Amino acid sequence: MSQFDVVVIGAGPGGYIAAIRAAQLGFKTACVDAGLNKAGDAPALGGTCLNVGCIPSKALLQSSEHFHAAQHDFAEHGITVGEVKFDAAKMIERKDAIVTKLTGGIKFLFQKNKVESLFGKGSFKGKNGDLYQIEVDNHGEKSVVEAKYVIVATGSVPRPLPLIDIDNVNVLDNEGALNLIEVPKKLGVIGSGVIGLEMGSVWKRVGSEVTILEAMPTFLAAADQQIAKEALKIFTKEQGLAIELGVKISEIKNTDNGVSVSYEAGGAQKTETFDKLIISIGRVPNTDGLNAEAVGLEKDERGFVKVDDECRTNLANVWAIGDVVRGPMLAHKASDEGVAVAERIAGQKPHIDFNSIPFVIYTDPEIAWVGQTEEQLKEAGIAYKKGTSGFGANGRALGLGKAKGTVKVLADAQTDRILGIHMIGPMVSELVAEGVMSMEFKASSEDIARIVHAHPTLSEVLHEASLAADKRALHG
Repeated sequence: MSQFDVVVIGAGPGGYIAAIRAAQLGFKTACVDAGLNKAGDAPALGGTCLNVGCIPSKALLQSSEHFHAAQHDFAEHGITVGEVKFDAAKMIERKDAIVTKLTGGIKFLFQKNKVESLFGKGSFKGKNGDLYQIEVDNHGEKSVVEAKYVIVATGSVPRPLPLIDIDNVNVLDNEGALNLIEVPKKLGVIGSGVIGLEMGSVWKRVGSEVTILEAMPTFLAAADQQIAKEALKIFTKEQGLAIELGVKISEIKNTDNGVSVSYEAGGAQKTETFDKLIISIGRVPNTDGLNAEAVGLEKDERGFVKVDDECRTNLANVWAIGDVVRGPMLAHKASDEGVAVAERIAGQKPHIDFNSIPFVIYTDPEIAWVGQTEEQLKEAGIAYKKGTSGFGANGRALGLGKAKGTVKVLADAQTDRILGIHMIGPMVSELVAEGVMSMEFKASSEDIARIVHAHPTLSEVLHEASLAADKRALHG
């Protein structure tokens, strides 16, 4: 029976990073993962994020943006093209190649850092003294390894919708939505979160008629509502996404003509039939099959592994990170927790500030934020000041042909310390990093206002919003 200092269960963005960092710190480390490639004939590291989540979705978003630009935007630049054709299968092929390259890269990193990769589903089997026994089930071929420390990083899975089963033929989850090889004439999406908006955007750009059904009465309830309202206007009135809020779905049926959805919205009963239907109503922790009971690992009523602020579970030397624990289900949050746990095992004292974790939605325009929203500050009774600036007069944005959007800076009314930064606009997924760094270093809006920002750049809009927070905007 093989023995390790550290065994990580799961090779997603939390698990594989935790394994690499543990190995770098001198621990004999193994990582257990049951992920398979798209063909199902070989192991594939990287978890949901690399295989059927963050990475492939961004590849499709970029492809669809190019197609849309060729159809609608090139002429403005003096570029004339002939008939523009779209090949969905080719787009999927490109996406698959990117996924294969990156998952192979993790395999290389494991080899480089001397992490032993164990293929199969990992679960607790019991204890042998101070060592935890982890069973590795490779399609019925079982083996057991032992470890002093265990890091649970099993991630999350799509939340099921009780009204219908996902078959990834007509009723799709995130994986099915990423593998359509034909453009559906009518596409329905249940859920207007990150997955719903991004996948709806992809297929709308390449020709689908897209309807998004959202149960919540508020669009993007987690985002600052000034930004959310601007996004809703752009997505619906300018881009043609049909987004219905406050929806109550009563029935979903697979029929000969497609997928029929009956629902109530705005007091009216409606029935729509879609060629394909994407279910994107959130994700739930992937703890089924972990056999937590074998060692007494505690989970809460929703299936999350219980941890403290430093990712310790109720068991000595057992840790849990990423989507399987409290906090936002974000790949970068999982990765940082993985690094922190490996360093804590080594006796170090790393720190993660959950208030400084950025959120991004990769629509066009992109949406990004860090820190508290204006609604949260009002609810908490915190006195604040705000500054806003738009991309409409920004030279770089105009040159890109992407001059829609706003940056909003929220700062403490007395101390001027930044409390939140919220953005909608071009490449704000990159701009938000300045906001994250500012919050990590306890900056004030004046600090950003006094930093020289290159001209012409998109970052000048953040600079201008920071000036506006102190009522000294120069361009607005």
